[in-house]
Parts: sequence; C-alpha cells; structure tokens
Amino acid sequence: MKPVLLVTGHAPGDRVAPFAALHERESIEVALFGGRDRHGAAGRAALPVPHRTVGQRGVYGLAAGGRYRAVIAGLGGRVAPLAAALGARRAGIPFVLWTGLWAHPRSAAHLLSYTPTLWLYRSAGAVVTYGPHVSEYVRRRGARNVHVAPQAVDAAFWGATVPGRRERAFQVLFVGRPDPEKGRAVLLDAWPDAVCVGDPPVPPEEVRNFLAGSHVLVVASLRTRTFREPWGLVVNEAMHQRVAVIATDQVGAAAGGLLRHERTGLVVPAGDAGALRAAIERLRDDPGLRERLAAAGAAAVAAHTPQAWAGGMSAALASVGAGAPTPRTEPLAS
Repeated sequence: MKPVLLVTGHAPGDRVAPFAALHERESIEVALFGGRDRHGAAGRAALPVPHRTVGQRGVYGLAAGGRYRAVIAGLGGRVAPLAAALGARRAGIPFVLWTGLWAHPRSAAHLLSYTPTLWLYRSAGAVVTYGPHVSEYVRRRGARNVHVAPQAVDAAFWGATVPGRRERAFQVLFVGRPDPEKGRAVLLDAWPDAVCVGDPPVPPEEVRNFLAGSHVLVVASLRTRTFREPWGLVVNEAMHQRVAVIATDQVGAAAGGLLRHERTGLVVPAGDAGALRAAIERLRDDPGLRERLAAAGAAAVAAHTPQAWAGGMSAALASVGAGAPTPRTEPLAS
C-alpha cells in the first residue's frame, strides 16, 4: 500500500508521538516546509517516521507525483496548503485538510487568503479539526465530512513524577511567548509574582519541572486581529502533571471542551485582569478545589492520546477511501 503524505511546517516535540502513532496505523511520509516556528519549547526531537524537507512550492510536485494514496495538509504556509490540494487533485487522490483555525486572521495579507481558504474547506474530501469549536467554524463555511483528531501530547513524558513537587510557596506559572496575544501582560497585571517561562524557549524537561513546581497554570491568551488560540497544548501538559489550570475563553482547549469551567479548570473572560486575579485567589485560598480540578483535568486529558489523534486522522482517511484496513482506535466526537 502506498503511504499517505502529511504536509506540515514543523514537527515540534509534541507532534512526534501523534505522527508516530499515525505512521503505525497508516504508513505516512512527512513533508516539512519550515517557516516561522511559533512553539515555546526549545529543540525539536527527531521524527521516527519517514520525512523530508521541501520548499512550499515543491509541495505540489510531491503531492502530484503518484507516490501516495492520499495527502493531508494543515493550513500553515502561504503556498503549501493550496499546493498540496492541487497536487492531490492532479494525482487523482483524496485531499484531507487539517486545521485548528476558528477565526480567520484579519490582516491585509490574510484577507487575501480568505477565498482560497474557503475553497480548501469546501473542496477537501475530509476536514480534520482540533476540536468541536473548530468543527463548528469550518461547517459554517461549507466544510463537509468533518472529523476531530483530539490534540494530544506524550502522556508518559508529561505525566512523569518530578522530585520536589510543589514544596515551595504558592506559585502561578505562565508558559509561552511574550507576544501580546498570549496575554502575559494581563497576567502580570493580575498577579505580578507569576513565574513566566518561554522567552527564550526552554527545553521540554524544564517546562515539565516548572509545571511540577507550580500550583496553577494560567493560559491568558487574547483574541486579536491576527490570532485566536487554536488549542494551547500546555493545557494538556499541565493536566498530565495534575496542575490546576485557568484559561481565558479565547483558548481552544476551553472552547473545545477539554477545560470545562468549574469541572476541569476555571475559565475567565480574556483580557479581564480583575476576573483573572479573582480566579487565582480562589485557587490559592481553596486547596481542596485546586486538587479537585487538577484531578478532574488529569482524568479528562487521559482521553487525548496520540492514538486518539491518529484515530481521528484514520477515520478521515477511511471516509475518503484511503484508510488502512483495520483501524484500532475510536476518535472523539466532532
């Protein structure tokens, strides 16, 4: 059986296990076209699957070359998604779009890309999303045959026991870039003593150690003209470390159902420093609530495995006649 071509800009550490799980099920080859790396962790693990580096314009020839039974591509890159779709059409094979977008950026350059993006939603044989919030968004724009591949990280790594967990005074943690849309300034207004890591990027082991030593993680992302947090994998990472999480309502992990207010974490309005401060104080003053939310988060994230992500991708491939004969994992509902 021919492999499936997966086109993406980068393969940061948190994508390695899901890509490996998909390769085990379906046999894939990953085409990496580069671009801006927007992930906060330093370094990049070696991909344990066949992969190559290609320019965005080279994606068309690769997809059209007859070596693959289907093409999967994300929306990253100005040229790569269209090149992948057109190459698949030229080869007469299915094209599957993978997206976490739940608001189209409104810069001048992105406005020019809106019509081509609509064409991708509507022409793809299947669309695979980060979660139900994205599924709703793409369906409203004409996507059909929509599936969810739940966002996942390596549970064994992020859930590993770290010595000296939370022996210090109450600590609030922020992990991410200092870019305005990440909301770090709002957090520091609400809680000046918050520990901020990610500028410069730090190795995943250090992020895990910071999580293990913290009582609360805050994901303070804001919606801007060019950004709406697609998911926020640090939420998954924190839940595996049994850290209580506070996120804004503009974080995909909250909109997508992993972080549910008062059940698996706390959700506050984006940009509201007062509400954020009140939520932090509440978790500081109520250790029982903090532990209950952390335990519920750990239970919820247990379903967000690399195998579940691969299962969502496999379901999409099967729906367009390009799947492996014996899928072994049930995807989450879309």
